Amino acid sequence: MGEFTHFDEQGNAVMVDVSKKQDTEREAAAGGMIQMSRECYEKVKSGGIKKGDVLGAARIAGIMGTKKTPELIPLCHMLNLTNAELQFTLHDHCCTIEAVCTAKTTGKTGVEMEALTGVSVALLTIYDMCKAVDKGMEISGIRLLKKSGGKSGPWEADKGVK
Repeated sequence: MGEFTHFDEQGNAVMVDVSKKQDTEREAAAGGMIQMSRECYEKVKSGGIKKGDVLGAARIAGIMGTKKTPELIPLCHMLNLTNAELQFTLHDHCCTIEAVCTAKTTGKTGVEMEALTGVSVALLTIYDMCKAVDKGMEISGIRLLKKSGGKSGPWEADKGVK
């Protein structure tokens, strides 16, 4: 296990100094899901939610979330993202929408927080747009799926559900 890097010798919170690190291509993907009632799920699929295109709005919101990460997460570095995208998979048997956010950059620090923020914002947007139909929706399983680049190299989550 690694050491905590956001604290100095006195225990004060600090931004990690990445100035001496090499620029590398970095990519991270994070995923999560939202489970909803059958009525709500069918309305999302058919475009019947009164607020409009739920997944289209969630995709844009998630991408915007990746770009706003340093404004939301203390001590996060501002990154020059080279790509951010969201993919949705609909699971009919359990009325669940799975979201995966992928973020990319070339730089001195990774994009894990951007991917995690993007998927979180996308799922929250789905909730917001659908809450008139189903207030009991459940967001779960938000986690880092994989990352590459940097000194620590590639990492991938176990395939099993946590």
